[in-house]
Amino acid sequence: MNATSNPQTAAEQGLKNYRDVTIPDAPVPETVRAMVEKAVDQSREVYDRSKDALDASVATLERTFDAAGQGAVAFNRKLIDIAQRNVSSGFDLAKSLAGAKNLSEMVEFQTAYWQKLLGTLVSQAEEVRALSTKVATAAGEPLKEQVKRGMDELRKAN
Repeated sequence: MNATSNPQTAAEQGLKNYRDVTIPDAPVPETVRAMVEKAVDQSREVYDRSKDALDASVATLERTFDAAGQGAVAFNRKLIDIAQRNVSSGFDLAKSLAGAKNLSEMVEFQTAYWQKLLGTLVSQAEEVRALSTKVATAAGEPLKEQVKRGMDELRKAN
């Protein structure tokens, strides 16, 4: 059996040829190494900037969600306060009606209650509107600041 027909010898020769092709002993030129090092350094800088931008975005979202959460709490407290005032006002009417001496006095108490209630509802609607504007502004402020910082950085880069 000759060397080319021996399977073991053919496999060894194929492995040697593969190693010669895939694992050359030629030195890497200095210019190639310098170019690769520069590419790695530039990639690292881009990664670091991207990581910083991502960290800033996450922090902005956290501040936005915190502000929105605090705003929701304040909004809910305002609605509860309004509801409690309205219930209290209803009890005051009930107490007045219970102490009324006649039907005419009851109508007078109810008329005064409804007039006061309509004015109160307008005032309460304004309170809710003002609070919702404040909450929306506070929740959007971190995003507004992040966009401003981003624009400032773009101006500096150009």
